[in-house]
Amino acid sequence: MRTPDAMPALAATVLREARTLLRLALPIALTQLSLMAMGVVDLLMVGRAGVGAVAALALGNTWKMGTMLVGMGLVFGIDPQISQGHGAGDARRIALALQRGFVLAAGVTVLLAGLWLPGEQVLLWCGQAPETARIAGDYLGVQIPSLPFFMAWVVLRQYLMGRGIVYPALWIAIGANVLNAGLNWVLIFGHLGFPAYGAVGSGMATSAMQAFMPFGLLAWIRGARLHEGAWVPWSRAALDPAGLRRILAVGGPIAFQLAFEIWAFQVIVFWAGWLGPEALAAHSFVFNMISVSFMAPLGIALAAVTRVGNLIGLGRHRDAQLAAWVAFAIAGSVMAVPSAAFLLFPRALGRLYIQDPAVIAAMGTVLPIAATFQLFDGLQVAGGGILRGMGRTRAAALFHLVGFYVLGLPVAWYLAFPRGLGLVGLWWGLALALAAVALAFVAWVARRGPARMAVDGA
Repeated sequence: MRTPDAMPALAATVLREARTLLRLALPIALTQLSLMAMGVVDLLMVGRAGVGAVAALALGNTWKMGTMLVGMGLVFGIDPQISQGHGAGDARRIALALQRGFVLAAGVTVLLAGLWLPGEQVLLWCGQAPETARIAGDYLGVQIPSLPFFMAWVVLRQYLMGRGIVYPALWIAIGANVLNAGLNWVLIFGHLGFPAYGAVGSGMATSAMQAFMPFGLLAWIRGARLHEGAWVPWSRAALDPAGLRRILAVGGPIAFQLAFEIWAFQVIVFWAGWLGPEALAAHSFVFNMISVSFMAPLGIALAAVTRVGNLIGLGRHRDAQLAAWVAFAIAGSVMAVPSAAFLLFPRALGRLYIQDPAVIAAMGTVLPIAATFQLFDGLQVAGGGILRGMGRTRAAALFHLVGFYVLGLPVAWYLAFPRGLGLVGLWWGLALALAAVALAFVAWVARRGPARMAVDGA
């Protein structure tokens, strides 16, 4: 039991840890928000081209993100290698993690390209309208050439982030945002002598933007010599099967975790498509809103990957446990603001995206439900970041499998179709899933968090 005199010291320690996490989290969150803003701008601009174009963009992004995030998850296996290596001052471990990340990214690129090429046929198999599926397939196809560049960007960003260097990625993302918006204006609506490509033009703009990002970040790293102290020359060690397996042993469960989560949301997109174009558009806009609000706790979670990993690398496991609890507290708290906005201004938020009364009305029924699970969404993403920093990612995959596929999706389908609640039923199923996953993460960290690693000698 803590004495009264110990309480001020504990409070001061917690505040210091909170400041450290927030210093890391703010630029990371802004980077993620800048990347998300590209999707918001895409939706806002394509929305002016009509509901059909929005539906095509939504379906194209469903297949894109449902596959890309899985591939990115494999690459995220480098995170604990880099963050713990940085804490331990092990330059070779950091550099090899970066190099092996590039090797894995090359394989992921080939895999994703093979999945995107038949995008139209996949969407037709899922029961989507032929014309919408055709446009969505073209939207995917024009982005395939930029895949290797985007995956390189992901590797470089994780390399810097794991070492607590977070501002270069932010400024590159802001520059990419400006490029994306300008190219959207040209290619969606047909300015400066270009044809009006509609939703496909948005895909072209995204492709150009993604090709720019890794070169900008690499130039920054070399110009500012950010690789010093964390680099060794390339060698055959980068291709060492055992080293690659170690990364995949962490990245594989992350990929499954992301797959379970994102595909639960993507299944909801397909089911919303069965309810008609207005329901699909409303779902897409609301999902975009919660994705934007999600950037704040995601920033905390990614900061937790770095902070928890660095402290474990230093052998400070109890401090890492404290960092985990602080991450949970901040990630849950920051969701209060979007929750209030969703509850108080649902129709006003809807009008920011589209003027169609039916779509706005549908959004008004769903946004209050989204407000109810914001706290749990913050907790679950923070939990995933903590486990990534520890290099213990299998439990996260299990939590998402059970939360979404044993609980959330069956309830969503039952409420939406047999019970006839439609889009509202789909979102209540998502709320149940996120609550279950969040509570599982909190319980796991309490019993088997970083402090337990010291006891186990891990």
